[in-house]
Amino acid sequence: MAAHIAALNAGDEAGLAATLHFPHYRLSGGSLKTWDGPGQYLADFLARAGNGWHHSAWDSLDVIAAEPGKVHLDVRFTRYREDNSVLGKFRSLWVIAEINGVWAAQLRSSFAP
Repeated sequence: MAAHIAALNAGDEAGLAATLHFPHYRLSGGSLKTWDGPGQYLADFLARAGNGWHHSAWDSLDVIAAEPGKVHLDVRFTRYREDNSVLGKFRSLWVIAEINGVWAAQLRSSFAP
């Protein structure tokens, strides 16, 4: 999760893709978005992040269930403008899975736009 937020804030598309399994799934606003590969992931985030988005930060990452090979996280995060004023605070459920020896986010359900 630390690598994910660092890559997101740096605009590092390859680094961000390395923190996700593909296909990757996101449920928000009643619709399910699927990315088959990393190509559009960062661009899609930037389009929905909000006018003036500069960076994001985790507020909390709490394990709510875990077993070998999979972890469910209750995640809270904040999106900020460049002057550190808040764009929004959000909550999500992330599922982190080990697939072929790689731990990465497989899916999430988010209240963020």
